[in-house]
Amino acid sequence: MSRHPLTKWAQRSDKVYITIELPDAKDVKLSLQPNGQFHFSATTGAENIPYEIDFELYDKVNVEESKAAVGLRNICYLVKKAESKWWSRLLKKEGRPPAFLKVDWDKWIDEDEEHGNKFDDEFGGMDFSKLDMGGADDEFDLDGPKDGDDDEMDENKAEDAAGEATTSAHDSEAKP
Repeated sequence: MSRHPLTKWAQRSDKVYITIELPDAKDVKLSLQPNGQFHFSATTGAENIPYEIDFELYDKVNVEESKAAVGLRNICYLVKKAESKWWSRLLKKEGRPPAFLKVDWDKWIDEDEEHGNKFDDEFGGMDFSKLDMGGADDEFDLDGPKDGDDDEMDENKAEDAAGEATTSAHDSEAKP
């Protein structure tokens, strides 16, 4: 019985990245059909342990423009979509994906990031992080100071200071 290697995926509107993590893979075979049928098999290790993946991709693909690269630690496939559009998932089959299939967060981008962010377009790509616009923990009064507020605040500060001085004097007294 074959095992399933850890497989990661990410997409763009026109392609899907599939990375199969299988160090020292030998006898690598790939079959990709225009209808999206994807089959991978290989062996690894001194015992030639077989690994296999067989699933149907969400939509049709362009086999001629798809590419594969076998590395020492993984096998990377760039699968060209037949139609440039975002897929809601990798597999045609609905429901929970297989446990060995994960999102490749290193390659993942959201659909709106691919074509530029509309917010950036409207504001000319301005970097708002460099502006000191205050934060949630900044305190300010939207109505501004009212007549007498300054005097009242000064009185409260003086009372607080006097209270702290009294407390400090009590704390520093020697206790019997």
